[in-house]
Amino acid sequence: MSASPQTRTIVALDFPSASAALDLADRLDPSACRVKVGKELFTRAGPAIVETLATRGFDIFLDLKYHDIPNTVAGACAAAADLGVWMLNVHAAGGSAMMRAAHERVSQAPARPLLIAVTVLTSLDAGDLAAIGCAGEPGERVLTLAQLALQAGLDGVVCSPQEAATLRAQLGPAPLLVTPGVRPATSEGGDQKRTMTPAEALAAGADHLVIGRPITAAADPMQVLDEIQSALSAARAGTA
Repeated sequence: MSASPQTRTIVALDFPSASAALDLADRLDPSACRVKVGKELFTRAGPAIVETLATRGFDIFLDLKYHDIPNTVAGACAAAADLGVWMLNVHAAGGSAMMRAAHERVSQAPARPLLIAVTVLTSLDAGDLAAIGCAGEPGERVLTLAQLALQAGLDGVVCSPQEAATLRAQLGPAPLLVTPGVRPATSEGGDQKRTMTPAEALAAGADHLVIGRPITAAADPMQVLDEIQSALSAARAGTA
């Protein structure tokens, strides 16, 4: 699955209030990016923030990472679909039954959103996984969970860019790969541990790049977004 350079970037609106998120959104061009609404913003602002962003022309990735019993997650996904989001996610660690239930309910929506599964959070490394009883390298667990998600009918997965090449090689061209942990070379990693630059993530096989603070904390967010898109276009041209 592929995306144009103009829509590969998903800007993470990780703000503590609707007003701050909308102020930033007003400085972006909805034809040049999509936006992500996560837990903090959704908890503070509720479904209204999704509806408002949609009226301003944005495709919305609702990043709430549902993880619960199958019936509960299926109902939550149906509610998200009713909001008109472009994409939403669940935790693959919730298991096959949970993901199948979510897929079945989302598939009934009049305007079906994309449904993807989180594999291993980009803030975790091998030591963190070992501490919670998951032995092995993150990449091994990512592949296992990605295969489980696809078997359940999901459209793709969230993974770090460092796992994108392996997943693309193992799973083929069809699954959607959405990669947080993407940072321009001049940006700090923050709390992300498994990162790449936008061009590196694209070359590794990522479809969509979730980028937050390098854009949202910039003096000119559109300038940074334009620079990222130029880098992506140059990377694509180099591999054409």
